[in-house]
Amino acid sequence: MELVESVPYKVSLRWAFYALLQEGFYSKKSDYLAWKALCARYRKQQKRGWHPTALADDTRARIYRTGGHRSVESCLDNLVGAVVDGVSFDLDHFFEQRNYVELWFEAKAMAGQFKHYTDDIDLVPFGGDPSIPFKWEIAQSLSRDERHYRKPIVVLYFGDYDPKGLEILGSAVADIAAWSHADFEVIRCGLTLEQIERFGVPENPGKPGEYQWEALSDEAAKKIILGSLAEHIDLDLISTTKSVAASKEADWRERVRNVVGELVDNER
Repeated sequence: MELVESVPYKVSLRWAFYALLQEGFYSKKSDYLAWKALCARYRKQQKRGWHPTALADDTRARIYRTGGHRSVESCLDNLVGAVVDGVSFDLDHFFEQRNYVELWFEAKAMAGQFKHYTDDIDLVPFGGDPSIPFKWEIAQSLSRDERHYRKPIVVLYFGDYDPKGLEILGSAVADIAAWSHADFEVIRCGLTLEQIERFGVPENPGKPGEYQWEALSDEAAKKIILGSLAEHIDLDLISTTKSVAASKEADWRERVRNVVGELVDNER
């Protein structure tokens, strides 16, 4: 913990290990697995100053910090559009639903499919075993959702039908429930044995009795996703809410365009 706190930014699990390696607490790179298990236990139990958010997630992403206009005149050329684009009527259909629902799924590769077939519903891709900081983030988000919506929270989970797929959900929910102040129900919506038989899902090659979500046809996946959602929310309410928001937004964008356009013309 002294090493972690010795820098003014969050460090990763691997960074901390290599710092310990250089300090002589570990002697070889293969000790990483022992360190990983030990650190996970301390972060989960919040022992001796450790905490689920003590380390940064190892997710890699580009950090964009550049960009802008060449001149003031260029800024003015784009100002009207920029201001108008900022006018937004984001209406949340969940205030009118009987439940607050979000979708969790096992593999990040499934994200495109869930984005395509759902709208205005939070998606949580686990990417296999979710990291401790990610599970902590989910727990705190559920707590905020309960305070915000003040209605039952239902989590719909989708993943492979195999020992690992079943284990991932149980382990994650145990940690998330321990760290969240919210009451929430988790429903495993797929894959199930009934769905495997109904849609003729082939076995995972070389692993009898195991089935992958990606082996579903796209049409079958759509039926499972939308069918599961329809049991807990009114899907028509989503499109109705979006339509009302789009109409009001178009009206106000035109009003703002006229006002800001006149100001820009006066500036020139």
